[in-house]
Amino acid sequence: MSAVLLEVERLSRSFGGVAALDQASFAVEAGSITALIGPNGAGKTTAFNVISGFLKPDAGAVRFAGRSIEGLRGDQVARAGLVRAFQTPRVLTRMSVLDNMLLAGKDQPGERLSLNWLTPRRVAVREFEVHRRALDLLELLRLLPLVEAYAGTLSGGQRKLLELGRALMVEPRMILLDEPMAGVAPVLAEQLLEHIRRLRAERGVTFCVIEHDMDVVMSISDRVIVMDEGRVIAEGTPDTVQRDERVIEAYLGRFAPASAAQGSAA
Repeated sequence: MSAVLLEVERLSRSFGGVAALDQASFAVEAGSITALIGPNGAGKTTAFNVISGFLKPDAGAVRFAGRSIEGLRGDQVARAGLVRAFQTPRVLTRMSVLDNMLLAGKDQPGERLSLNWLTPRRVAVREFEVHRRALDLLELLRLLPLVEAYAGTLSGGQRKLLELGRALMVEPRMILLDEPMAGVAPVLAEQLLEHIRRLRAERGVTFCVIEHDMDVVMSISDRVIVMDEGRVIAEGTPDTVQRDERVIEAYLGRFAPASAAQGSAA
C-alpha cells in the first residue's frame, strides 16, 4: 500500500451559518489519481479552497507529506509541493504562452535585485533551467507550436493544458484539479486525460480531481471519495463506490449499474 500524502481530518467551514464542510475527513495516497465527487453544493470546491490555502478552516486539520498546512497561505502551500488548478483557468491572457510558464517557475533568484548584482552567473544558470523546463513541459502538453501565441487566443481546452503546465512548473508532488473536463472539446479532453495518466506514471505526480463526468471518473480513478452536504459519505474503488446505496441515492442515479439501482429500490 502506498503512503498517505494528503490527510484531511474533520474539516469544517461555514458561510453565513451554512456549513459548506461539516467534519469532512479523507486521505489521498501518494502516486494515486483520486476523484472527489458529489452533487452541486456538496462541499468539494470548498474543500479544495481550504486545502490549498485560499480559505481558512473553521476547524479541522490538513496534513501534506506529514506536515500541518491548514491556515497557510496559498503560496506557502504551493511551495510545500501542493498546487491547485482552477475550473476556470487563471492564465495571463495578454502574455505569451511561454511567459505564462516562465512566471510560474520555481526558485528564480533573478526575482531578487540584489542577486542579479551579486551572483549573476547563478541567476543566468537558473533562468536557463526554468526556460528549458518550460519548453519541455509545453512539448509534453503539445503546446510548443503555440509558444509565442498570446494566452488569450487559446481555446478553453488549451488554456486548461496551459494551467496544468503552469502548475507543473512549480515541480509539485500533488495537483488538485477542479473539473478539468468542463467545457473542453472531446479531443482535448482525451489529451488532458492522457497527460494526467502519463504524469502519474512517469513523474509520480499525485492527483485529486473534482469531476462530474462519471465516465471519466470511473476510467481514470484509483479511488473515489463521495461528498454530500459537506460530509464524506463513501469512499473506495470506482467499482465499489458506484454500487454503494448511499452514493446511488445521493448522486449517481442514472450512472449506477442496473443491478445496483434495483438493489437500492428493493
